[in-house]
Amino acid sequence: MARVYPDACMVIDLVEGTAEQQNKLKLALKGQDIVSSELIRLESLIGALRSKHGAYLETYRKFFLGCTIIPMDRAVFELATDLRVQYAIKTPDALHLAAALHGGCAEFWTNDKRLAVAGGNHISIVTWSHLGTSTGP
Repeated sequence: MARVYPDACMVIDLVEGTAEQQNKLKLALKGQDIVSSELIRLESLIGALRSKHGAYLETYRKFFLGCTIIPMDRAVFELATDLRVQYAIKTPDALHLAAALHGGCAEFWTNDKRLAVAGGNHISIVTWSHLGTSTGP
């Protein structure tokens, strides 16, 4: 069982994506130790909260209950600072990558090309193309 850190886009696709996206992600995540952060939770919930979509909110709640949450302490922020400067990525992206690295994750799941390049130097990257579908963003 690998520790995997899906970014917010992947989590949103898991809950709100097409049936194909949801099925692919559920299958791929089955048996994995899913790691997340409060930042992923925040980013994932925004659309469902704005639209007051109760079923999505409940699905997110259940998803995050099953995740190992990496606390974002000073060590994560220091690593994120280094990553942001080195790769010119946005602060939230640097925090996600730093949390995954700090949490000992084996894989980082994203479809952000810049983040995938930055992360590829430190962790195994999984994108929609790795999951066998082209329906991702």
